[in-house]
Amino acid sequence: MENIKWSELPFGYFKTDYNVRSYFRNGSWGELEISSSEIINIHIAATCLHYGQESFEGMKAFRGIDGKIRLFRWEENAKRMQNSARGIMMAEVPTSLFKEAVLKAIKLNERFVPPYGTGASLYIRPLLIGTGAQVGVKPANEYLFMIFVGPVGPYFKEGFNLVNMQVAKDFDRAAPLGTGNIKVGGNYAGSLRALERAHKEGYSSAIFLDAKEKMYIDECGPANFFGIKNNTYITPKSNSILPSITNMSLMSLAEHLGMKVERRQITLQELATFEEVGACGTAAVISPIKKIVDRETGHVFEFCKDGQAGPVSTKLYKMLQGIQYGEVEDVFGWTEVV
Repeated sequence: MENIKWSELPFGYFKTDYNVRSYFRNGSWGELEISSSEIINIHIAATCLHYGQESFEGMKAFRGIDGKIRLFRWEENAKRMQNSARGIMMAEVPTSLFKEAVLKAIKLNERFVPPYGTGASLYIRPLLIGTGAQVGVKPANEYLFMIFVGPVGPYFKEGFNLVNMQVAKDFDRAAPLGTGNIKVGGNYAGSLRALERAHKEGYSSAIFLDAKEKMYIDECGPANFFGIKNNTYITPKSNSILPSITNMSLMSLAEHLGMKVERRQITLQELATFEEVGACGTAAVISPIKKIVDRETGHVFEFCKDGQAGPVSTKLYKMLQGIQYGEVEDVFGWTEVV
């Protein structure tokens, strides 16, 4: 294998040895297939190309302090993908097939799991697409489920360091009764213009408000939002937010630390009262936020004025990473040794 500089890896695609695939045809899922090809052949009328029948997941496996490979909360990803499939009428991937595929993909590409201590991990990308041909607007009768993997560094190049974000009031990420609560590609396509503009203007990401009233914080681009004040972990409650498994885990850790946890609406103005704020998700884990700028009004909300991530965010980050890398006892039963 080429000499990989593990600690310098970006968050991006990395070619590995194998991927795994299964096809849904004639009402049932087929056996898991192993492929070394990075190419898939699909029909020109496949519903994923025309009507957006596509869902994906993001997960990670970690090389622990003891050399063992740990998978983090895979059952929650399986459930979320099943929920996404129901949301846009695709065939659901059974939990047993999901697990078999994940474990097979990791084991086949074990040499690409980054060493402990490099800050890198093995990213796992399950994908479900409609491959059956339809010209009328209706669900496909055939689907492809596949998983590819690759070593990655942190999602935001800053890693666990302070980032700046921009509020994008003139773009909506998702409609209140739409697909914002499931993990489908259209949500991300709809966020690209705001994200690219934020990047060009010097910000790590864009923060979206609710589409209905434009008053409440929804998401930080591809991540969930949270704030800390008065020993309370607060995260938005909305029907158009994707339920983040990382956020769910951080809420449990906050309670474990004796904090209160609130899921409720958060106005833009309330930002001024928070001691710490951050973005969280599988790819980023936690990205502590230093500055949020309202692009429309120019108003600036500042945090962590000493230039360091806040103490609560730091503690939560270290606890979660400690569980993932086997440094901290997993009292929640979140990890599974591969």
